[in-house]
Amino acid sequence: MLERRRLLTDSGLGFGTLALAAMLQRDGYARTTDWSPPDGQPHCTPQVSSVIWLFMNGGLSQMESFDPKPMLTKYAGKTIAETPFADAQDPQKLKLERLVVPDGNGNQRNMLYPLQVGYRRHGESGIEVSDWFPHTAGHVDKLAVVRSMWTTDSNHGAQTQFHSGRHQNDGDFPNLGAWVHYGLGSLNENLPQYISMGNREYWNKRDGHYLGPAHDAVPLRVDPGNPLDFSRPARAVSTASEQVSRDLIGRLNSLRQREYPLDEALAARIASYELAFRMQQSIPDVVDFAQETAETQALYGLDQPHCRDFGMQLLAARRLVERGVRFIQIQHGAGGAGAWDAHGGLKGNHAKNALAVDQPIGGLLEDLERRGLLQQTLVVFASEFGRTPGSQGTDGRDHHIYGFSVWMAGGSLKRGVVHGATDEIGFHAVEDRHYVTDIHATILQQLGLDSRQLEIPGRKRLDIDHGHVIEAILA
Repeated sequence: MLERRRLLTDSGLGFGTLALAAMLQRDGYARTTDWSPPDGQPHCTPQVSSVIWLFMNGGLSQMESFDPKPMLTKYAGKTIAETPFADAQDPQKLKLERLVVPDGNGNQRNMLYPLQVGYRRHGESGIEVSDWFPHTAGHVDKLAVVRSMWTTDSNHGAQTQFHSGRHQNDGDFPNLGAWVHYGLGSLNENLPQYISMGNREYWNKRDGHYLGPAHDAVPLRVDPGNPLDFSRPARAVSTASEQVSRDLIGRLNSLRQREYPLDEALAARIASYELAFRMQQSIPDVVDFAQETAETQALYGLDQPHCRDFGMQLLAARRLVERGVRFIQIQHGAGGAGAWDAHGGLKGNHAKNALAVDQPIGGLLEDLERRGLLQQTLVVFASEFGRTPGSQGTDGRDHHIYGFSVWMAGGSLKRGVVHGATDEIGFHAVEDRHYVTDIHATILQQLGLDSRQLEIPGRKRLDIDHGHVIEAILA
């Protein structure tokens, strides 16, 4: 195995371990465990075939996005205790000392911070969306907005928690994309089934964990010249020379296979090398946007410097869905705690970040719909937690885990609906509360999977790990 891999690299094919791991999972060759993987068949009738997971790193404010709270402006500058919402304040649930600013006498006060942007009702549904998301708001009648999310990690390990369902202090657990990758077979033999785009922090770097590295996402760059690690030869190799190398490897493998005709691992290994070569050919095509019309590129904002990068990732996501990729994870604003982490300067922070993502998201929803792909695709928009209704410093909001928003669109979800609610200042989820794994359970059911049927020996999961399907948003 090692010598053959080295031969591949030295001969210029240069597949690399990241690409190979994702391609070996199907036959079990790269699996380091002793249990039998699923057969790739859904447990129930799937409603979608692909997921596009959009994650805003750092903590997007629910009040300045998809759950506006005008009472924050009405009572701005007052302590929570001075408003009709004093019961929302619970010192046992939140460290309120982090929500304070000095008053004119140098005293510390818990003060409500006004909305930093306006909002309007949109569409036939009349759902309120902040003015920082006009393009997304234009498609609000496609969305199912869940305004009653909660989680438990009050620091940015909550990014891992949102993806895996478990607090970072509990250890490492497979994330949602890894479970989907583990549970379902391939839709396209030329492409990996789990792809990640955007930077990821060290605490959120891996996916498969105890399922094995074969279920880690394959990182993709929107760069036709170098989209995938190890996808280019280490040195210039002519097409003819590359073909000679492939033929030689094929003959050697064939000889070995004749010697051991019942060796399933060997057969799988040979098939995986062939798949690796096909990936080299197909991945650059996915990110070659010259095949798209100027109108489509403009729809995603590729002609706008402020949203070009994110727009390219979302256009690539649509092209991957068309080609049968199961799970595409796109993370915006990674680096440090995350770009959306607005402890200070929230207005400038969120205005800039929203400008970077809003038009591409609106473009993605429109493009999927008009191509007939939204019915078979589930788009998810999330952040690890929300932000506090009180101020931090003079112009920011702190982390907030007791009430925030997520929206989904596509598949057999209801359109233009709001489910759940926070109180009037956005402090606590008070109606139809949902832990983050309820999102996971809903997505898995849409894909035809039951997480309990994916459990493996020796890894019994907690009930909360599985979550509960949010039936109220299903059509």
